[in-house]
Amino acid sequence: KIYSEDHEWIEVSEDGKIGTFGISTYAAERLGDIVYVELPELSIDIQAGEAIGAVESVKSVSDLLSPVSGKVVQTNAAVEGKPATINQSPEGEGWIAKIELADKGELETLMDEDAYVKFIKEES
Repeated sequence: KIYSEDHEWIEVSEDGKIGTFGISTYAAERLGDIVYVELPELSIDIQAGEAIGAVESVKSVSDLLSPVSGKVVQTNAAVEGKPATINQSPEGEGWIAKIELADKGELETLMDEDAYVKFIKEES
């Protein structure tokens, strides 16, 4: 998994074509209990950094910013029906969407786990 400065993660498929993305464990902990998820629309073309959905918690509403450009090819309907799945497993079953990557080069701007942990420490 690799991470964005917006606290989203993406995990790229073995063939390098599809990235599964969600919010990081750190982001889920900071949001608190998630009560609503607005998933991105299927088949829309998106740009890296674009707000493509939102998560609403008891504390706040936070945009879901895509870490990469591409096309939304699948969304996780399970989190729409049970938003708490994101709290329970933000980097597993609580994934948000799968994106067909437009530019693999964008992945190089993201952080590996060690760099992300360091980023969180510097930010807090």
